[in-house]
Amino acid sequence: MDESTIIFGMLFGAIGLGYCVYAKQQRRGIALISGVGLMFFPYFVSSLWALLLVGVLLVLAPWFLRF
Repeated sequence: MDESTIIFGMLFGAIGLGYCVYAKQQRRGIALISGVGLMFFPYFVSSLWALLLVGVLLVLAPWFLRF
């Protein structure tokens, strides 16, 4: 792991925490799933490009998927 991977992992984890808080208040299922995914997926991805791709997809998921 290099510095950029750690920084982006922390950034996506913080966004995931925000999504979880939002999902709890608004009762949005997709935001909760996306938030939990954003908090835990950086532990399993070591490539920077894969981290950015999966992270951006999970960040955008609540905007395009409405349950």
